[in-house]
Amino acid sequence: MPVVSDAAVAGRGIFSISDSEFRLFQQLMFNEAGVTLASSKKALVNGRLSKRLKARGCASFRAYYDLLGQDAEEWQWAIDLLTTNETYFFREPKHFDYLREKVLPAHVSGRPFRVWSAACSSGEETYSIAMVLADTFGGDGWSVMGSDLNTQVLAKARSGHYGMARTEGIPRSSLERYCLKGKGSQAGTFLVGRPLRERLEFRQINLNTNLPKLEQFDVIFLRNVMIYFSQETKAQIVRRVLGLLKPGGHFFIGHSESLNGIADGLEAVRPSIYRKPA
Repeated sequence: MPVVSDAAVAGRGIFSISDSEFRLFQQLMFNEAGVTLASSKKALVNGRLSKRLKARGCASFRAYYDLLGQDAEEWQWAIDLLTTNETYFFREPKHFDYLREKVLPAHVSGRPFRVWSAACSSGEETYSIAMVLADTFGGDGWSVMGSDLNTQVLAKARSGHYGMARTEGIPRSSLERYCLKGKGSQAGTFLVGRPLRERLEFRQINLNTNLPKLEQFDVIFLRNVMIYFSQETKAQIVRRVLGLLKPGGHFFIGHSESLNGIADGLEAVRPSIYRKPA
């Protein structure tokens, strides 16, 4: 039986990650992003990184792992590929109803209303928040910051350009007021209009490290990301994030997530909605 060399395998783009190599990437994601990759994610890691091995001429996942320690740009490529991003406009709509009906009417006029959409992925959540704030406050007196670790999804978020299939969930009035339908070569897509886009800021922030110095926020969304963290990591991240929430501010998490045992100082006002005591 002929023997296929590592070089030949690399040239054909056929790779198979070993258990020991997978453990290296598990540790990498935990150390850098606080994300716990379950054993069931081995095939996902193999599939998502194989093209990078071929592009960089690496004969094995171990060789690619060693490369990451020497190449910051490639390290970011790997982090981007291994970060799960699933979101859509007005996801978990009861949160936006509560923001619109309870939180915003109680805001004291005369000072800016600030919202942080943490782990914002490709920006759908961030723009959904902005539409609600613009409906309430108009063009002034508010700001929204979206952040994520993944630079590729942040580039998508900054563009505000999405396929028409993503319009599902956006109220028709908001779609007509804030979005532009693509024509010609852009048919089948839509663009969030410039007036709304320019109100938003997107930043790369790693929630698993010390956070940058920022002004405090009235509302923080940290939804559908903590399910990837261990209990200890989750507690550390929540503590950091809550340090940037104003007293009396609101904290939104995903409906499938829980703060039991990690944020006892918060007041539960609705399922998955909390308030920081004033």
